[in-house]
Amino acid sequence: MIVDSITEEIRTKLSHYKPKFEKAPPNFKQASVLIPFYLQPTGLHMVFMKRPNDQGPHSGQISFPGGSRDESDNDESSVALRETEEEFGVNRDSIELWGRLKPQFTSVSNFWVTPFVGILPYPANFSPSKTEVERLLIIPFSLLRSNHSFSVGTYNWKGFEVPSYLYRYKHDVIWGLTARILFNLITLIETGCESNDPWPPT
Repeated sequence: MIVDSITEEIRTKLSHYKPKFEKAPPNFKQASVLIPFYLQPTGLHMVFMKRPNDQGPHSGQISFPGGSRDESDNDESSVALRETEEEFGVNRDSIELWGRLKPQFTSVSNFWVTPFVGILPYPANFSPSKTEVERLLIIPFSLLRSNHSFSVGTYNWKGFEVPSYLYRYKHDVIWGLTARILFNLITLIETGCESNDPWPPT
């Protein structure tokens, strides 16, 4: 088993962070995502997925694994684990949950999203869903924390300029809800609390 100081720092901070659980407001659907860390011999990484370019409201976007709650799910964390297994092909029982962040909304699809943080086993033996995942992105966490990858601006989405946090990695851009959740997690790791910055960013 691989262990490093950054991983232990993040695990410890999340174990002490207990955000208040908030139910979905009226007309919003409950959903969850997993923020999946992945510790390789080369260091701590995060795993994202690029969704296929279909007709869905989040088509073509880079996201964390996740989705809406089913009747079979016991709680919100069960949603995140089930969806990760379905989309990444990683057995849910092998994923270690570290904690969660405060919920976020997405007005595009009216989801109230609870983000959970965990770590995937190494090696993970990924088997991505052929219908839900175009490809996986495994990004060094040190790059995501770097000022060189982060900016605040707009992203052109289907002809609309959308205000957003932006994380760039090679030819990909993480934006929208995923970037907001990532920004909150990094802020929590660095300061001990999530960001209270207004949304959308200015």
